[in-house]
Amino acid sequence: MREFTSPPTASAPPVGGLADVVFDHAETGPDRVALARKGADGVWRDVTSARFRDEVLALAKGLLADGVRFGDRVAIMCRTRYEWTLFDYALWTVGAQVVPVYPTSSAEQVAWMLHDAQVSAAMVEHEDHAMTIGSVVDRLPGLRRLWQLDGDAVTHLVKAGADITDETVHRHRRAVTPDTTATLIYTSGTTGRPKGCVISHANLMFETDTAISRWEPVFHSRPGDQASTLLFLPLAHVFGRMVQVAAVRGRVKLGHQPQLNAAALLPDLAAFRPTFVLAVPYIFEKVFHAARRKAERDGRSGPFDKAVEVAVRYAEAMEARAFGTGPGPAAGLRMQHQLYDKLVYSRVRAALGGRVRHAMSGGSGMNRRLGLFFAGAGITIYEGYGLTESTAAATANPPERTRYGTVGLPLPGTTVRIADDGEVWLHGEHVFRGYLNAPQATRNAVREGWLATGDIGRLDEDGYLTITGRKKEILVTSGGKSVSPGPLEERVRDHPLVAQCVVVGNDRPYIAALVTLDAEAVSHWLAMRGKPELTPAELVRDPDLETEVRRAVIAANTLVSQAESIRTFRILGHQFTEERGLLTPSLKLKRKAIEESYATELAALYRG
Repeated sequence: MREFTSPPTASAPPVGGLADVVFDHAETGPDRVALARKGADGVWRDVTSARFRDEVLALAKGLLADGVRFGDRVAIMCRTRYEWTLFDYALWTVGAQVVPVYPTSSAEQVAWMLHDAQVSAAMVEHEDHAMTIGSVVDRLPGLRRLWQLDGDAVTHLVKAGADITDETVHRHRRAVTPDTTATLIYTSGTTGRPKGCVISHANLMFETDTAISRWEPVFHSRPGDQASTLLFLPLAHVFGRMVQVAAVRGRVKLGHQPQLNAAALLPDLAAFRPTFVLAVPYIFEKVFHAARRKAERDGRSGPFDKAVEVAVRYAEAMEARAFGTGPGPAAGLRMQHQLYDKLVYSRVRAALGGRVRHAMSGGSGMNRRLGLFFAGAGITIYEGYGLTESTAAATANPPERTRYGTVGLPLPGTTVRIADDGEVWLHGEHVFRGYLNAPQATRNAVREGWLATGDIGRLDEDGYLTITGRKKEILVTSGGKSVSPGPLEERVRDHPLVAQCVVVGNDRPYIAALVTLDAEAVSHWLAMRGKPELTPAELVRDPDLETEVRRAVIAANTLVSQAESIRTFRILGHQFTEERGLLTPSLKLKRKAIEESYATELAALYRG
C-alpha cells in the first residue's frame, strides 16, 4: 500500500487560542480538579480549574506589566514542573510565543536558539540556567527580561501585575486566532544546527483534540473515574508539550515529575497513581528490566521468564482475534495467564502506580515483544510516531486493534503516503508552518502541503505504518550494500546489559558496532555471578561480558542477510552522553560526533 487516510474526528476551532480552554473550564466546572502539584513536603495537592485560571490570569497580568507584548517570543528553560504549564498558558493568554529550551542545553545552543528566535525575555529554573544565558547575553541584544523560578519570579510578577485589569488581559486573549504562532520548538539537531519549527495554536488544538476524541476512553483506569496522568517527559520536547495541552483540554488531571530516572520517577508514580501514562520506550524497558532483576535476586528468574512467555503468547492470541485471524487464548493459556497475573503481572502494574491499564509510547521504536509482554501483563501500550514538524503524533495504534511492532494507523484527519524511494510523507492540519528563518529548509520539508519526514517506512494491507530507518542514516558499505542501522541497533539493545548501540559501516568493507553498557544491569549481573565490581577498563575486557554482548549481536544478525550483518563490535567503557556532545537533548544519537570521538576504536575494528 502506498497511501492511507483516516477520516477526521476533530478539527481546529475556527476562533480563539489555546488559553481559552482554561477560562472555559473554570466557568463550567470551577471545582473540578485540573492539576495536582507536589509540595516541598512531598504531598500532592489538587489544583481546581478555578484556581488554575486565577493563577494564569494573575501571571498574565504580571507579564504585561513587565513588558511582554502580543507576538513577543519568550524562552522557557526549565525541567518539567508545574510552573512551566503555568507560564505556557499565561504567555498564550497574552498572545506571546513560547520558545522551549532544554535545561541541559549548552551556552552555544542557547545562544543560537535565543538569537535565531529573537527572544525578548526568558524564564529559567535556577541560577545555573541564569548563568548559562548570562554567559552569552552579549550576543542577545533583544533580551530585555530574565526571570528565575527559584528566585520567586512568579510571586514578583503577580505583584507587578496587581494594577492590570482583567479586561486588559482578555483583550489580548481575544486577539489570538488559531493561525497565531503558539510556540517555536527547535529540532534536536542530530545532523546540523537546530531549526525552529513554527507551530500554531491550530496545530496544537487539532493534534490534541484528535487524540482526545479517539483515545479518551483509554485515559481512564475504569469507567467513570477521573483520568489522570503524570507528565515526566521534557516539556521542551514536542511529545511532552502535546501531553500537557491534551491533558488541559481533555480535563485530565495533570501532575509533573522533573526527573526522568527510575529512582525518582517510580515513587511519584506510586504516590500520584495515574490512570494513563505517556512515555518513551526507555521507561517501559526500565520497568521490565527492574522486574527481571528483582526476580533473579529472589531466585525466581525461571518463573518470571515463564510468565513473560505466557504474557507474550496471550497478547499474540488477543491480537490475532482482534484482526480476525485467530480464536483468542485457549483455555489452558487463560488459566496460566490468570495464575501469573497474581504472581508477576500485578507487580509490574504496581511499578506504574497500580491503576494504569493503558499507555502511549513515542519518541523512538518499541520492540514488538516488549509491547506484547506489557499487553499480556494488563497494560496495553499504543505505540505512535511523529515529529516536531507534525506537532507530535501523526500515527498511533487504535485501542480496539493494536498491531504490536508497528506505529499504527494515521491519526484521524491524517494521510500517510510512501514515496517512491520509501520516504514517509504526512498530510494533515497538525503539519507545521515551516522553519523559522529557513525558507529553503522549509521548501525541502513541506511540498505542496506534504511533510517529507526523512524516515523510511512501509504501510501494510490494513494501513498500519512500520518505520524501518532514516534516509540520512542509511549506510552504504564499500561493496555497495545498503543497510538501515536502526533495526540492528534496537535488537542489540534488547539485551538487558546493553545501554546503547551504534552501527557503523558507511564506505567501509563491512558492518560493525560500538556498544555501551547499562551500569545498573552490569552491577546486578556481576553480583549474581559472584564477580567483584570491575572498573570500566576491566569491563570491556571481561570475556564473560563479551560473550553476553556477542549473543545480542548474533540475535540482531538474524534480522538481516550475511552482507548486512554486524561482523565485529567493540564494548566501550562509558555511555554516550549529552554532556560529551554525543546525544541530543532528546537522547538521539549524534552519529557523526560519535564516529569522530571514537575514531581510534573504529580504526581498530577495520584493521587488517
